[in-house]
Amino acid sequence: MADDDLVACVACGLCLPHCPTYRVTGDEFASPRGRIAAMRAVQAGDVAADSWFVESMHSCVQCRGCETACPSGVPFGRLMSGTREALAEGAAGPTGRTPWWLRIGLRVLGHPPLLRAGTVLAALAQRARVPVPGAPPRLPFRRPRLRSSGDDVVLFTGCVMDQWDRDVHVAAVLLLRAMGAGVAVPAASWSGGCCGALAEHAGEGATARRQAEAVVRRYTGTAPLLVDSAGCGAALLGYGELLGTPEAVAFSARVVDIHTWLAARAEDLPVAQRAVRGPVAIQDPCHLRHVQRAHLPVRAVLAPYAALVELDDEGLCCGAGGAYALLQPELAAAIRERKVDAIRRSGGVLVASANPGCSLHLGGAGVATVHPVVLAAYAAGLVDHSFLGIPR
Repeated sequence: MADDDLVACVACGLCLPHCPTYRVTGDEFASPRGRIAAMRAVQAGDVAADSWFVESMHSCVQCRGCETACPSGVPFGRLMSGTREALAEGAAGPTGRTPWWLRIGLRVLGHPPLLRAGTVLAALAQRARVPVPGAPPRLPFRRPRLRSSGDDVVLFTGCVMDQWDRDVHVAAVLLLRAMGAGVAVPAASWSGGCCGALAEHAGEGATARRQAEAVVRRYTGTAPLLVDSAGCGAALLGYGELLGTPEAVAFSARVVDIHTWLAARAEDLPVAQRAVRGPVAIQDPCHLRHVQRAHLPVRAVLAPYAALVELDDEGLCCGAGGAYALLQPELAAAIRERKVDAIRRSGGVLVASANPGCSLHLGGAGVATVHPVVLAAYAAGLVDHSFLGIPR
């Protein structure tokens, strides 16, 4: 770690109310300032990077809510990514390594044909009543076709979202076309499917960089690159730092969250054709709110179509965090319960969430979630009720 990054934290404690693991455990070493103190001690050689240290680092959801609250601008995300990469490389012995099954899965994400084959096999397993950890209740055998309609903007399709939740991409293309924008969709490719966010979260830095390089090669051109997944958008915007090349910096400069693009052209949004059952509670994915700082445009996009209500938890994480729910199920469930309580207090009938991981995690607790773009497309009469994924 860079010493300047480590000493930036003055241990003021303003981050504590915004840290989901501290809120759940009350443990100082499950807080941002506690974790940074541990990083300092290990880097200085005062303590060993033992199993306790590893658990402290891996219990972090990496929501980066602490960065929003920090008056000193501590780059906690960079510190945590670097620490986890050091652990994954074996700096702390076997206890710091990423589980073998996760390493394999992360590499598959970068190869769309392999991911597609795995999705079909998992869908078959589900039909045979074999549970598939981390997957939605019913994986699709077939996906709706995604067609290019022009070259004004490019849609980033990603990996898991393209295989498991392509309806969001279809709704995005239809909404953009209704606003007069031509949308380019990438052709099928062996690589360049995954943005690398999940690998970077897990500390698999080499895998994340390979996947990022493949994405840069696949999405060439100068047109704005619109992203409808909050986690992917945050990762793509960080390519300049991750790869450190002029090409990566230029690539990240093209990246725009789709809600930001839509909100800037709100007068062109199609007129509402259907009533939305509401009110609709807004759940801000952490990587949209705390990393991209692009959560307010979601409200601007949905305002013409639905009655919106806010949660009273100040944007606390839902506990999804990439593969966090698989690796830290008890903490993830405890964090989620706080979010579910906030949703109940809001009175929202539907929850709008711009990140597939959040939707999947909240859906596991029985929360009815829908992507904001899908909700807007439905209200505008561009897609039918089946896209909402909820009972009538």
